[in-house]
Amino acid sequence: MDSSQITVLILIALLLVVLPSVGLYKLFIKAGKPGWMAFIPFYNTWIMLEVAKKPKWWFFAQVIPIAGWFFTLVILIEFMKCFNKFRFYQHAATVFSAGIYPAYVGFSPKTRFIGPEGVKHYKKSAVREWVDAAVFAIVAATLIRTFVFEAYTIPTPSMEKSLLVNDFLFVSKSTYGPRLPNTPIAMPFVHHTIPFLNTKSYVEWVHIPYTRWFASPVKRNDAVVFNFPVNDTLINDEVNFGSRVTYYEAVRKEGRDRVWQDYGDLIITRPVDKRENFIKRCVGIAGDTIQIIKGKLYVNGKPGEAFPQSQRYYLLQAPEGQFLDKERFQEFGINIREDQGDLYQLQNNLYQVNITTEEKAKLNLPKGYVLTDFFMPHQDDLFPYYADTTGKSWTADNFGPLWIPKKGASIPLNADNLIRYRRCIEVYEGNKLEERNGKYYINGSEASSYTFRMDYYWMMGDNRHNSLDSRYWGFVPEDHVVGKASLIWFSWEKGPRWKRLFRWIR
Repeated sequence: MDSSQITVLILIALLLVVLPSVGLYKLFIKAGKPGWMAFIPFYNTWIMLEVAKKPKWWFFAQVIPIAGWFFTLVILIEFMKCFNKFRFYQHAATVFSAGIYPAYVGFSPKTRFIGPEGVKHYKKSAVREWVDAAVFAIVAATLIRTFVFEAYTIPTPSMEKSLLVNDFLFVSKSTYGPRLPNTPIAMPFVHHTIPFLNTKSYVEWVHIPYTRWFASPVKRNDAVVFNFPVNDTLINDEVNFGSRVTYYEAVRKEGRDRVWQDYGDLIITRPVDKRENFIKRCVGIAGDTIQIIKGKLYVNGKPGEAFPQSQRYYLLQAPEGQFLDKERFQEFGINIREDQGDLYQLQNNLYQVNITTEEKAKLNLPKGYVLTDFFMPHQDDLFPYYADTTGKSWTADNFGPLWIPKKGASIPLNADNLIRYRRCIEVYEGNKLEERNGKYYINGSEASSYTFRMDYYWMMGDNRHNSLDSRYWGFVPEDHVVGKASLIWFSWEKGPRWKRLFRWIR
């Protein structure tokens, strides 16, 4: 956590105790306390607790990062109750009026001090009890979801078989530091769209720049949940496009004019925190150089870690006349999940089969069966989408080498680097990059190099041949990182998968 973020943290805490001070001045006097006490930050909350006869440990709880703000507001509400303010709208105004409502109450000649004894005589209606409980639950759950952990469900087989479809996870927000939402005014418990109404669940006229408290970098091989970087612009049609076929892929294939002509009414933009959540494994961190050679990942020239449940396709040649089904593969030691595309029969006796690292090490094939590597053919939709100046293009199994940008590191501005890093410079870091007469200009100034302002990461699915990952859309900036997948708390496939419950994620 840098000094600017600490400053923001302290500033918010100060505002919560300073903004109501003008109104508190008059309220303190009416409560029999010297008015000057209202203007001393945090000391005023001690006096409010004393007046309201509430536990003094609430005062010390205010120093807890983020959660302490909640205690400050509760102290203020309890103090307002001592002036006969019990209605829900009065408490809401106390919290959200930036000190205006406490000032109105304090300077009102009708305001009278009833003290904690008077508060004891007030009884809430059953409806009010439910409303207060609901509001408290929503606020508490929102704070937990934003700053501590969030539930997430595996929707696709891209992490098979490390993580399975319909694994329910807890994602730790604290591992890399809680990220403030860019769009703080939003409907609780939904991501970007209000169910059934198909409208935005947030407003964008209040926008918080990227801020992460107690920041810690992503570690290599962590299972990471992040906002899909190229989901900033999308064709809002989940059946044909959504996150499966991105707006940018459609533009590369059909041209921008054609895409806007055909889908203009469906094209929308989303801020970073409202882009789709993806989960992949971070195989390369900022400053690493990654390369894939014949299907094997190398990081900084060394083989990347092979996880036991990570899988890729192989070709299995069976003897003439042999037919293989799910049960037969089980005898070989291969667990087939047909609904996840683990098996394809290419010819009468040739099969394309997804096999994990662990299964391959223990494979028990009868005589006459031959297993060979399967390699993905050339694809036009691989990052960075263009051949470099040597004419070299990449495949999903022969990719790179590619350096991952690191905060503070500089690169020369040349044709190859622009192919790889232009989106980082222009979109993720918000610069205007121009090329004129063989020279490069950043924000109007001539430049021969560029220094990155964020760390970036390279994400790949453990299901290497069935994963829409960084090979197809590039780097993940640090401001898109949501949290670390930590625990499987439930799992379901035609019933609970009991053995997967409460398993830590590696």
